[in-house]
Amino acid sequence: MPSAEWIYLASQSPRRRELLTQIGVGHELLLAGPEEDAEALEVVLPGDTPMAYVQRVTALKLIAARARLTRAGGLNRPVLCADTTVALGDTILGKPENSDDAKRMLRALSGQTHRVYTAIAIAWGDKTSQACCESRVTFTEMSDEQIADYVASCEPMGKAGAYGVQGRAAAYIARIEGSYSGIMGLPLFETAQALREVGFACNKTS
Repeated sequence: MPSAEWIYLASQSPRRRELLTQIGVGHELLLAGPEEDAEALEVVLPGDTPMAYVQRVTALKLIAARARLTRAGGLNRPVLCADTTVALGDTILGKPENSDDAKRMLRALSGQTHRVYTAIAIAWGDKTSQACCESRVTFTEMSDEQIADYVASCEPMGKAGAYGVQGRAAAYIARIEGSYSGIMGLPLFETAQALREVGFACNKTS
């Protein structure tokens, strides 16, 4: 397989772009068009465990992204997909639908330890690699006023569990166990390993 100098990232997340740049992985976006129902891939099915859910969604995203690349006649480059979910016990906390939903999630997380799962899937030619990272995050107690102020910042919207570890929510996070980058949305150690497994030299410096 020929070498590649950059990859396709099938994600709108600016945080994932920043994290790839951090480890020197050049990338271009490979995003769903208006003809694709991307949100339908993230539907929680009966019996889904948080880990099974995030792995299934990521695998479906990869299938959709590879089909998108074929339709577009894109270049022969690795394709990276990822998905992150927050779980309190066995309850999956997705992206809040509105500010009231965000407040509900944050009240549930207040004073509790929850898990964050981020799955990745990479394909290049006939090679694929997948991984799933599990981390734990402990929130301090948050008052209703603190929750309301945080939600008013609009930061919770569009984020699993209604918070971003790299943003204002950090003021309420007492402890983290696991991968900080995984909680942000892209576990860098697992991603670098997976890229190497499909033949991408992610540690090149020139």
